Amino acid sequence: MTEFTIPLNDIPAEGREFSFAEQALWQDRWNAFGLGFAPGRDIQAVFTVLPQGDEAALVRGSISGSVSIPCDRCAEPYDFEVQTDFDVFEEANGGEEVLDGEEVRIITKDGQLHLDMGAILWEEFALALPVKPLCAEECGGLCAECGKPSQSCECNPEQEEGDPRLAVLRNLKIK
Repeated sequence: MTEFTIPLNDIPAEGREFSFAEQALWQDRWNAFGLGFAPGRDIQAVFTVLPQGDEAALVRGSISGSVSIPCDRCAEPYDFEVQTDFDVFEEANGGEEVLDGEEVRIITKDGQLHLDMGAILWEEFALALPVKPLCAEECGGLCAECGKPSQSCECNPEQEEGDPRLAVLRNLKIK
């Protein structure tokens, strides 16, 4: 998987702005997680790293671009515009025990502290994705007869009337 780390000791006290447009970071991760994504408009991140003492950093930035993702109802791919701003504070664990599942974003590498920006950018990208991706709010999903997306279905299935024993309840109005 593509790594992207920044040495913290190279950043001046007033901070430094970075621009990141390496598409392999995004593609490697959505392939590793088995997501059915395809590239759209290049995903770009612009961010500023502000050191907060010797072992912490504040990261402020934005991610923009697009990705082709499958609709949850009809499974057809559609372009989703990613546009998100973020503020993240990261701190070295200072020798404390790391809990199970806790991800450390400031790591020691070659005797220096590095900020794992790849992990931060991926997390912010994942948070910007919709919980239930839909190509359109009125997407009808898949046809029950032929299994094709209902927009392109030609079999025109009739609506089922339902159980005739419950017909008296169809006109029930609750006040």
